[in-house]
Amino acid sequence: MRARSEPSREVRMPAGAHHLVGDLVLPDAATGLVLFAHGSGSGRHSARNRKVARRLQDAGIATLLFDLLTPEEEEVDLHTRQHRFDIPLLTQRLQDATAWAASDPPLQGLPIGYFGASTGAAAALIAAARLGRQIGAVVSRGGRPDLAGPVVLSEVQSPTLLIVGSSDPVVVQLNRHAGQHLRVEHDLLLVPGATHLFEEPGALEQVGEAAANWFVAHLARREQHA
Repeated sequence: MRARSEPSREVRMPAGAHHLVGDLVLPDAATGLVLFAHGSGSGRHSARNRKVARRLQDAGIATLLFDLLTPEEEEVDLHTRQHRFDIPLLTQRLQDATAWAASDPPLQGLPIGYFGASTGAAAALIAAARLGRQIGAVVSRGGRPDLAGPVVLSEVQSPTLLIVGSSDPVVVQLNRHAGQHLRVEHDLLLVPGATHLFEEPGALEQVGEAAANWFVAHLARREQHA
């Protein structure tokens, strides 16, 4: 583990007729880049995702947390909740951010991974299936991979880690079922005693540690075969 040496930098990424705002942290000699796809009703300021991101940064991995919705869409969603479950929209926004990252000079050439939470996990897996080997690894935290659908799950080529709290029985079953459709290297990690938001002492630390280990192993492997 190493200390972070770079501050967060705000970035703006084109997404069709709009722009998405994100916070990028790029450690010295970064070995990969992980894009965070937050869950329904959340955003780039999610305390849980930021805590995981800090663990990845300590492991030498760059992180990009960004808002999948524009401020105008957020305002509408606050009242109608119509966008937070719009998986096709969230997926396209993740792909837009990925395209920006792949063309940004400081980030070019870095192996890319996705970290998805809640509905963001479905968007991450769908985007990974579409982009194929461009995405080196996927990690889901308390996610809904089932929303990606069995056909899409079978097309994912990125090694995938599904992390669920053991005291979140419905989501555990949904993840077990989704994992049966994955045809790539994958694992299901149950965090003992954790509920859906991983608010229990030490639970989120276990998520961050597992995610960092998964990305370090698989993004490094992808870099070697690039």
